[in-house]
Amino acid sequence: MNSSLAAFGAGVSVAIGLALGGMTKPAKVAGFLDFTGNWDPSLMFVMGGAVITHAILYRLIRKRPTPLFAAAFSIPTRTDIDARLLGGAALFGIGWGLSGFCPARAISALGSGQRRVLIFVAAVIGGMYLYTVSVKRNA
Repeated sequence: MNSSLAAFGAGVSVAIGLALGGMTKPAKVAGFLDFTGNWDPSLMFVMGGAVITHAILYRLIRKRPTPLFAAAFSIPTRTDIDARLLGGAALFGIGWGLSGFCPARAISALGSGQRRVLIFVAAVIGGMYLYTVSVKRNA
């Protein structure tokens, strides 16, 4: 099994989990952000499950000498918080709050054929392209 197939399998697993958790519905995100009205905590439980799963598996996987599908682990070494990190996090959060979609959830909702999902995914791909062009231009 190569790394692309493993990444695809992980993505499918996340998409299935999001769909089973009802997270393909933008109303779930809006309900989570509605603290003064009809607050829906279900997103918090899905995110908590993901964080707990990651915390456990990260520690187990790091005990291995190498990953299964790569020569070495690729772990970020930077720990500082800078303007780029804060700006990217803010942009992600604003996009998520306005659209009701995070990129993973939008990918799992593509099968619905909803126009707003297609527009969101196209916008994400466009943003990724613009970022790549910008980085190459500034390198």
